[in-house]
Amino acid sequence: EWLPKLASGKSVGCFGLTEPQGGSDPSNMLTKAEKKKDHWLLSGAKMWITNGSNADVSIIWAKTDDGVIRGFIVEMGDEGFTAPEQKGKHSLRASVTSELVFQDCKIPKDRLLPKAKGLSGPFSCLNRARYGIAWGSIGAAQACFDAAKQYSLERIQFDRPIASFQLIQMKLATMLREITKAQLLAYHLGQKVDSDNWIPEFVSLAKMNNVDIALDTARVARDIHGANGVTSEYPIMRHMNNLESVKT
Repeated sequence: EWLPKLASGKSVGCFGLTEPQGGSDPSNMLTKAEKKKDHWLLSGAKMWITNGSNADVSIIWAKTDDGVIRGFIVEMGDEGFTAPEQKGKHSLRASVTSELVFQDCKIPKDRLLPKAKGLSGPFSCLNRARYGIAWGSIGAAQACFDAAKQYSLERIQFDRPIASFQLIQMKLATMLREITKAQLLAYHLGQKVDSDNWIPEFVSLAKMNNVDIALDTARVARDIHGANGVTSEYPIMRHMNNLESVKT
């Protein structure tokens, strides 16, 4: 029912794992799924859920009566389910971020994911997401480098472009060096993923390194832009703020 709609973009989905108290420790899950005669009752809350308020369908992870984490399909409009949007973000402002609240939310029995048991199900999704971040963060770094290079060629100080000064040239060269290394790391990881010869630690290494160099690149790019770097006329602060969320 849902996969064709999601694949075509006709429907929007979200992924509910993170909880207020759990953070990066999803095993400390408080959301419960109580088994009834012909349905499940979900109780609990999720936080920092992308698309939560405008999703047609949600994949929600909860602990069942026997303490096993299972996945459930929750549809918008299910009784007992609300998704208030989180306001006041300085990062990832283009996306909708929400809390998901379940108060004795009644879920039909056929909406239990039959083969996902424990954290292996959600972690398989998260590993793929972090793999994507290892690449996406390079894009943000490249955008900051391109903006800084162009700005330094156009910005005149002491009667010449600031790109003509070795101090600026060294900053640009260092940025490009680190971006190139990040590209090679992501490409090497991609080959491992394609050949199914990878482990989650490879993904963690690539994400950690590439987000770090992207943040460093954004900060150096902001420095090259001077005061202009903090304005919305240039993309630097937008990338820098977004990367802070991606780093977490």
